[in-house]
Amino acid sequence: MRGVMTSESEVTDRVPALEFKKETNSSVGRSAPLGATVSSDGINFSVYSRTASGIDLLFFDREDDPCPSRVIQIDPYTNRTYHYWHVFVPKTRAGQIYAYRAHGRFEPENGLRFDPEKALLDPYGREVVVPRNYNREAARCPGNNFATAMKSVVVDSSAYDWEGDAPLRISTAKSIVYEMHVKGFTANPNSGVTDKLRGTYAGLIEKVDYLKDLGVTAVELLPIFQFDASDCPPGVVNYWGYQPVSFFSPHRAYSSRQDPQGPSDEFRDMVKAFHRAGIEVILDVVFNHTSEGRHDGPTLCFRGLDNAAYYILEQNRSRYADFSGCGNTLNANHPVARRMIVESLRYWVSEMHVDGFRFDLASILSRDSSGQCMTTPPVLWDIESDPVLAGTKLIAEAWDAAGLYQVGSFIGDSWMEWNGRFRDDFRSFFRGECGTVSRIAERLLGSPDVYGHKQREAEQSVNFITCHDGFTLNDLVSYNEKHNQLNNDNNQDGANDNRSWNCGLEGPTDDPMIEKLRTRQVKNLLTVTVLSLGLPMILMGDEVRRSQHGNNNGYCHDDESNWFDWSLLEKHADVHRFAKVLFARRGMRNEEPQRQRKSLDQLIREARKAWHGVKPLQPDWSNGSHSLAFGAEIKKDNLGIHFILNGYWEPLQFELPPLQHGAVWHRWIDTALETPNDITDWQAAPAVSGSAYPVEARSVVVLITPLQPR
Repeated sequence: MRGVMTSESEVTDRVPALEFKKETNSSVGRSAPLGATVSSDGINFSVYSRTASGIDLLFFDREDDPCPSRVIQIDPYTNRTYHYWHVFVPKTRAGQIYAYRAHGRFEPENGLRFDPEKALLDPYGREVVVPRNYNREAARCPGNNFATAMKSVVVDSSAYDWEGDAPLRISTAKSIVYEMHVKGFTANPNSGVTDKLRGTYAGLIEKVDYLKDLGVTAVELLPIFQFDASDCPPGVVNYWGYQPVSFFSPHRAYSSRQDPQGPSDEFRDMVKAFHRAGIEVILDVVFNHTSEGRHDGPTLCFRGLDNAAYYILEQNRSRYADFSGCGNTLNANHPVARRMIVESLRYWVSEMHVDGFRFDLASILSRDSSGQCMTTPPVLWDIESDPVLAGTKLIAEAWDAAGLYQVGSFIGDSWMEWNGRFRDDFRSFFRGECGTVSRIAERLLGSPDVYGHKQREAEQSVNFITCHDGFTLNDLVSYNEKHNQLNNDNNQDGANDNRSWNCGLEGPTDDPMIEKLRTRQVKNLLTVTVLSLGLPMILMGDEVRRSQHGNNNGYCHDDESNWFDWSLLEKHADVHRFAKVLFARRGMRNEEPQRQRKSLDQLIREARKAWHGVKPLQPDWSNGSHSLAFGAEIKKDNLGIHFILNGYWEPLQFELPPLQHGAVWHRWIDTALETPNDITDWQAAPAVSGSAYPVEARSVVVLITPLQPR
């Protein structure tokens, strides 16, 4: 491998295995915009490289051709402006398959990794084609890899008819986010989707009505940027997609259309269908690393064009800093990488009409070129101050794999954050841990201990119990330990701190009492997620108790263990109904006009609220407490509400706060009751008799009453 060569002459004087006739008679072209830009008389190509000594543009007739049909040498004197290499190629059209090769010194110790034997993707390429014999290893080892390399495709999006489609701008106060996998949602044969469309963007269109009926307002799609599915241990496949190779290209394998521009247009069709149903599209984006991996990884794009610009290098410049846990770290605050990130986001908003982004390991975007955390990271301020991105939903996973944890302190004014403390504290409470009551009180109110100082709206806190990374909701209440043996890593991968409880037996069971308890726990966790102040996020399939058989790191299984099992709609119809009724209430919420929206701190200060225990106004904050009640008035809905959370393993009798003028409490939710009494339509909630309410072990009760005139 190149990484172990010791003789400088071996790398600096190396002659490529294949040489081709080069053209030099194309037009000069322009440095901007970057990428391939289509016009009526040809295509302009522009790519950045500060340290290359030469760059060739390669045209291919087919994605698996071993030799390019044309090699256009970009003249370093006439066709180079600053560090931008550009050329205009007349009479070339959209659909052209192309790549670059870059000449220069291979000196890893100086951060240089040029290899003219490798076909390189365009960092701004709008489509990627993947040969059937794609070979990641060939991109890593010496030798020409043109026949087996991914390649870029020229795209012209100007002809697409959006039919008046526009961003939905759904208020976060009414939003429910549904995190899902494009392929996994419809890949199962029992999905009812036609064979050709299963696992595709078009397949999702066939299931839009299901999601609309469920009541979610946004889908958060696991990564759809083109990724390398072979970037994984032997014997498995990269299913989640957190190994990007192109930040502008939709993943081709998720498209039923394989013509050059097919995936882009099919993705647009999907977005348009979601918008027609009143559902926003949020993308899970990975700007923290790429699939080129460690120092011994493949040369696919960035490292072959300008290694030091795109990656954070260690002091030993032959090695990559790894704050992502994936072998390298994108140099996000370098001007070139920063521009690419912002222009990628602008492209997905302006040309693909997406409504927001969730940033994977977003804290990495706070690091400078030496890996230090910056107080004012330019890339984060560029993103939130960009006028094209104004109004989009920006969600940060505010930590990274190297220990930088910024939940509550993430840089910026408009960012929302995944609230990992919400997940951990409610998991701990409902499995019966001591010392959790005071913490869940904070989580119910939007985590003012975390976010109150920021003077931002309550929805800054993205509340979730489960996500793709970890147990599903069913497995959280069915397994005490992770079961990742099929990942081929001796069960060493995945989190060990799951805060799960199997309800008395590890794994599946026919015991009706255990199953009843598990269903109750699922409903408990759904209820607090949706009704707590903040923006709720639900994992795909949690509404029907989807299981991954105890695997809490399912990134490498593209099979039925990860796919949505549509038979569960019938098996767990009670949970599905519960979720629908629960979700519907959030969409019915009245809210103040945007200009009057109050910060979390203001909401809490001005709200009429009270904490209770088994007796009114006597909450038990002690370490051994396992229950809490909370009352509040929601004036804009003309409603009084009383939450009771019993995390204790025995039933408790809760005295109810007295009401005036003959008013009575009505039972909206009691997770211990059988369907349909576990949750009722809001307007049909039955009256509660007496001055106390019996609350079963490990259950949640929500009572409501119309507010009386004062």
